[in-house]
Amino acid sequence: MVLLNGTIKVKISADSPDNTMIELYTFPTPNGRKVSIMLEELGIPYNVHKINIRNGEQRTPEFLAINPNGKVPAITDSETGISVFESGAILIYLAEKFGQFIPTDTKGRYQVIEWVMFHMANQGPIQSQLFYFQRYAQEKVPLAIERYEKESLRIYGVLDKQLGDKEFICGEYSIVDMAVYPWVALHDFQGLSLDEFANLKRWLDTMGQRPGVQKGMKVPE
Repeated sequence: MVLLNGTIKVKISADSPDNTMIELYTFPTPNGRKVSIMLEELGIPYNVHKINIRNGEQRTPEFLAINPNGKVPAITDSETGISVFESGAILIYLAEKFGQFIPTDTKGRYQVIEWVMFHMANQGPIQSQLFYFQRYAQEKVPLAIERYEKESLRIYGVLDKQLGDKEFICGEYSIVDMAVYPWVALHDFQGLSLDEFANLKRWLDTMGQRPGVQKGMKVPE
């Protein structure tokens, strides 16, 4: 357990904490929810440390020792002694450690990885910027809002096309779907319509029915 500002911030997600290996440091953000969805889908016990980014807890020396970039999420693995930050890297680490949600064949594995990288380089940053200019910028900048809305919808179009003949983004359910879902789930909040993206809307509905996704989206409470 890690002490943050003198307080142990832990929630046990399983009846027996003795087998817990993964410590999750997170906050209710789309990036944080990617990892909690993954952990819930794996069905493994894990501890949740709520890092309140509104209070600056991500900048404490204790957390910076885990993630020098001072962002959530991050994990530590007591079994291996490894800590991992950046949500995409965490998903790949957990998929490889537990042998789930990533193909074992080279072609399939790299298809999943490339779509994870697509998400990390495009969707996450673009929708994050849209969120900032919509909600937090001290001054409204219509040109910036328009630019990020259009780019978000372009990315939705790429995903919609990819889903044209697939149930999930890479065919089989994988870490790509877990990465993309929390951001697409924000579409209403960000004023983005899925009316022109029937495949993406169908996928969103399918994802939202998964118990692991439902539980992961509520972590931390």
